[in-house]
Amino acid sequence: MAVDGDFEDFVRERGTALLRIAWLLTGHHADAEDLLQEALAGLARHWDRVSGEGSPEAYVRRALHHGAIDGWRRRAVRPRVVGEPTGHEAAVGDAFEDTDRRVVLRDALMRLTPRQRAVLVLRFYEQHTEVETAAVLGCSPNTVKSQTRHALKRLRELAPELAATFEREEATS
Repeated sequence: MAVDGDFEDFVRERGTALLRIAWLLTGHHADAEDLLQEALAGLARHWDRVSGEGSPEAYVRRALHHGAIDGWRRRAVRPRVVGEPTGHEAAVGDAFEDTDRRVVLRDALMRLTPRQRAVLVLRFYEQHTEVETAAVLGCSPNTVKSQTRHALKRLRELAPELAATFEREEATS
């Protein structure tokens, strides 16, 4: 299969952001790389059609979310427990005090159910509406609302020191 130059440009421009999303969904760097590679392979097979529609990033994001959910369903165990080395480096220029907050948040996120984590990533990281999130996950907007509510409640229990962050996020959604 010959790869189009536009496809290579897309991967070069958006690859890092897409890998970050995959990492948020899997919680493990190697799994995130595998997930993204599978999504990009699917995009490469359908590049002419998808790029003609003008939505290659939406295609990859949907493939990431569906791939992550399919992976959770196939596994007999939950996603990896936080505390394993992830290979995820903090961004340059991050304040030291934010590092502790991110670690606590990451630990709490990894203890949520896969569906709850996916809802939070879509709603608060990718800033999708409830309707858009429902479309990506293949469920109703009411399911997104209840999963968001349950996930935020669980995060407040797991990381009470971040409760103000969750309230601010919920108010802006």
